[in-house]
Amino acid sequence: MKRLAAVVALLGLATATAACSGGTTDKSGSGGGGGGLFTTIDVNRPGLDASAPANPWNPKGNSFSGYNAMKLGWVKNHLTDPNQFYPGIAASWEIAPDNSSITIHLQPNGKWSDGKPITAEDVKTSIGLAYTTGSTAFAITPGAAGLAADIEVVDDKTVKVTQDMSNPSSKFARGVMDNWVVPAHIWGSLLPADFWDKLKTARGDGPDAEKAREEITGLGQKVLSFAPPKDVSGGPFTLERVNPGEALLVKNKNFYNAANVAPDQVKFLNYSGNEQIWNYLSAGKLDHSGFVAAPPDVMNRIKQAPGSQTITGFSPVAVGMAFNQSKKPYDNVHVRRGLAYLIDRQQVTKVASPDGGTPAVTTSGIHQEPAKEWIGDELSKLEPYDHDVAKAEAEFKEAGLQKKNGKWTLADGTPWKVTMNAPSGFSDWISAQENIKSQLVENGVDAEVVTVADYPVYLEELAAGKYDVGFWLMALGPAPYDIFQRLYGASNGWTNVAGKVKHSAPGKGGNWMGGAEEIEVDGVGKVNPGEVTAKLDSVTEEEAKPLMVELAKTANQDLPVIQLWDYVNTQFVNTTRFTGWPEQDSDLLRLPAGVWIQLGMIKAKQ
Repeated sequence: MKRLAAVVALLGLATATAACSGGTTDKSGSGGGGGGLFTTIDVNRPGLDASAPANPWNPKGNSFSGYNAMKLGWVKNHLTDPNQFYPGIAASWEIAPDNSSITIHLQPNGKWSDGKPITAEDVKTSIGLAYTTGSTAFAITPGAAGLAADIEVVDDKTVKVTQDMSNPSSKFARGVMDNWVVPAHIWGSLLPADFWDKLKTARGDGPDAEKAREEITGLGQKVLSFAPPKDVSGGPFTLERVNPGEALLVKNKNFYNAANVAPDQVKFLNYSGNEQIWNYLSAGKLDHSGFVAAPPDVMNRIKQAPGSQTITGFSPVAVGMAFNQSKKPYDNVHVRRGLAYLIDRQQVTKVASPDGGTPAVTTSGIHQEPAKEWIGDELSKLEPYDHDVAKAEAEFKEAGLQKKNGKWTLADGTPWKVTMNAPSGFSDWISAQENIKSQLVENGVDAEVVTVADYPVYLEELAAGKYDVGFWLMALGPAPYDIFQRLYGASNGWTNVAGKVKHSAPGKGGNWMGGAEEIEVDGVGKVNPGEVTAKLDSVTEEEAKPLMVELAKTANQDLPVIQLWDYVNTQFVNTTRFTGWPEQDSDLLRLPAGVWIQLGMIKAKQ
């Protein structure tokens, strides 16, 4: 993905959705007007692929979340609870008190766009397809946390999914609800007749189980590439046609809440980078766009467009400057602390993400908003690492670094250069690193910024341990395990298999951070942060809080990363054609605008 926001990581298209030549595809006029036409972009996916199928599992597919692609439910952006949802294909649900099962009740009048009812068999088929691609609760890895043990069709509109309680996960319900649902009469032929028997075999041990797992995952490529003859959708829209410049979706009159869906058509515009989105917004062409990083002058231009507004809310993501501790001098905590004192986070955020982030109050591993809920007053007791050159120099000296002729060198006198890597197109990350470079050079630390071709290459090379320093998304809430596994998961050596935590040496098993397996933490004692993090996956919210405090203290003292800024979710909307947008700080801002539309919030301006 291009850098729209670092927050926002596979084909032929059949007859009804075949590519057409350029030009306007709707009859409402150009420029996003007309009231019946809603114009937007898919902020998570630059570049429309006119030959891609209407397939929600296909990374390039012309299946747009919340518009023609539907999930059982839409995850709420709660500060601490991962198991709260807005209705989707499901109208309601009950989660067992011990989190052992979830019973799902489908929309009573839910229909596919071809008029057939949406049934429990559709959900079961969709779950089968999810197994082939290894989706959340429906992975087939033996012993993995949060796995579904049984899928029961209770009646035509009710499904019960039971968790394997041998290794339970507190976010099991989320893993079930956060799955695509497609029509069995279109997709069912992808599953062999003996699929469910094969799945039972796959859950066992031995050669037969291994063979069954291979056969199920082998179906995944078939699922990813499947091209339905036409887009049969359970959402508010269906895909009409697509060309390299835009995709046109039309209203699904059979959608359960169609009477409250305001737009008659939705147009997704193509783009290849930030600049095109900036131009669309500045010209007032988009009714909605998710967050796109923009410098202050561009942001001012966007805000001046008639009807242009921004809505901001909490985004459970932070960006950290991550260290490869297997490389000197980053194996020395005093070097990491020295850099933390030397870098002015206020300045970095002002330059890199003034409208999309707030400077981190400290490194805790948790976004500052949920941190107040998870660790309370302990947040204020952590070392803030406020900008302090004198403290930075003291830490560097403690590490044995030397300052010669105004420049810091390694302990043996050899030159030291902080080399930071970022993916090309991630404008805020690159701006941040350039600013950090200037700050470091000004204070005698040589530094450089190296850009990488694209984000997939960046992640691949980062995981291979090729970088000394890189930027790393962290604090991914609301589930406590997800928050800390970015610091103390596989990237730092810990894997959780069948409830047992294993640690790999630096450079092995994807361990590119290379942190210590045990850390002596002031006021806590010896901490194995990977083992503590693993516990978070199966405890209650109250049980998680002391563990979160322990990990926050560990991250604050040991600094596997320097937490630079916590993201703010900034959405761009235009009130010229539509009203009813979410309010400031609404938890809905983390969901696609298609969800706002299907819930009946958005209204055509009269």
